[in-house]
Amino acid sequence: EKVAPPSSPTQIQSTDAASQTSEGGQTELRQTLKERHVNMIGFSTVLGLGLFLSAGKAIYMAGPGAAVLAYLVAGTIMWSVMACLGEMTALFPVKGPIFEFPRRFIDESVGLAIGWIAWFSWVVTLAAEIMAITEVFHFQFKREYLNEVKYPSEKLEWRAGVNTNPAVWVGIFLIVALMVNLLPVRQYGRIEYVCGCLKITFLVGLILFNTILNARQSHSSRFWTYEKPYGFAKKSFTVNDTHTYTGSLGGLTSFWTTLTTTLFSLVGWEVIFLTAAENRDLRKSESLKLATRKITIRVLILYALCAFTVGLNVPWDDANLGDLTIHSITGGQNSVFILAAVREHVKVIPHIFNAFFIFSPLSTGINDLYGASRILHALASHRDAWPDWPMFEAIRSRLETTRNGVPVAAVTTSWLVGFVAFLSVNSAQAKNLGRMATVVVVANLIIYAANCVAYLQFYRQIKAAANGQLDEDLNLTPDVRNFYKRTARQYPYRSHLQWVRAAYALLACILLALFNGWQTFVSPMSTRDFVASYIAV
Repeated sequence: EKVAPPSSPTQIQSTDAASQTSEGGQTELRQTLKERHVNMIGFSTVLGLGLFLSAGKAIYMAGPGAAVLAYLVAGTIMWSVMACLGEMTALFPVKGPIFEFPRRFIDESVGLAIGWIAWFSWVVTLAAEIMAITEVFHFQFKREYLNEVKYPSEKLEWRAGVNTNPAVWVGIFLIVALMVNLLPVRQYGRIEYVCGCLKITFLVGLILFNTILNARQSHSSRFWTYEKPYGFAKKSFTVNDTHTYTGSLGGLTSFWTTLTTTLFSLVGWEVIFLTAAENRDLRKSESLKLATRKITIRVLILYALCAFTVGLNVPWDDANLGDLTIHSITGGQNSVFILAAVREHVKVIPHIFNAFFIFSPLSTGINDLYGASRILHALASHRDAWPDWPMFEAIRSRLETTRNGVPVAAVTTSWLVGFVAFLSVNSAQAKNLGRMATVVVVANLIIYAANCVAYLQFYRQIKAAANGQLDEDLNLTPDVRNFYKRTARQYPYRSHLQWVRAAYALLACILLALFNGWQTFVSPMSTRDFVASYIAV
């Protein structure tokens, strides 16, 4: 069957408009978000705990220079994927674009499967962020470490966090996430705009703080962590404390593993495309185009600078960074940014940083629930995505409805799945959190790969439509044909060599998804880690 673009610029919108009402009531989303809201929703979603907790792990695994390089490479992959989605969504703003485009340009069943994978990924990310908050509350440095770095205080901990059941924090923050998502979308956008501004300000402050720390150090060189006995990149990599790879193989394995680690701190960019159906004056304000470009610049520059500056202050052999467990994410005392302050004997700042590390994933969790609910709401408009049973039809109809423009049923259903976060009461919380993060990364790699394939098909068909090759099939008029010309002035969003970037991102996503869990094959093999690495595949 020949895949082709819509026969008119409005066909894809009118297709969605056909599902604006249902037997259960109103189903439309309200277009009230402004460009500034979309911008900050995207940035706030990306910046959860991934950077703060994984940057140190990246430095430990690959070395300071290679860790920065890993963030840049991972950023180019995400940049390429987001440009694909940005062009398609700017031309055709639909509900659930991350599965709608694979459905339209690859195959309907593939698209719907991607939709369910995407929804699963977002709700698991919600649970992971809430679980991470409980881990950050458990803020406590060992006295031996404080003595080793000659910290001026004997204790550095949060008693409330250490002595409180994690389930209490999970319950509180899940309720906060639900309440914010039940607000009208414009109020939600305003809240996340403030959160996004605070996060950008914090990252800039973090970069300046680490620069000042480096300037006040007494080392012979400002780049002492890049010199012997440390270096730009590590030349060895140890797996399961039994196998050590050295030389070129050691450098490759350490960088590859670091690359998959950094990806967790970068997933979530696609939320700006989920806002398309609620974006006010999408074409007139070019909000999607601006948001895509701004978030790319902000994330790449700020993340790389954060990793670079903190890598100047903390060596990769710091005792609190020494955890190479493939699926493990720990608390604030293992954050390289807090370690930089502690090693320089700075008081109060570690507590401020840890407090922000609680606020940041809470905001991200709120956005995760937003993304999950919008995907589920979009899936509810496709009857083929559900079993043909009366019970599921009743559920689908309810999920499709909205109240004051908010898909309340979809929000509540997605929120209930977030109760997985109560796994934090388990003693193996750090490993559970790490495994959930791995599942999220692999699921997103599959989603990104599918959208790259959809873009390549989209690019071919748009080009054919613009050249008049589909006139007979779609009855295209000259005006409509001009609408599909990427070189035309009215074309909403394009980037240079986008098909090359799509192919690059597709190859990278496939390789990362297939080989993300290579460590699990090293003896002794961990069945749980293997399942976490490949269950999404």
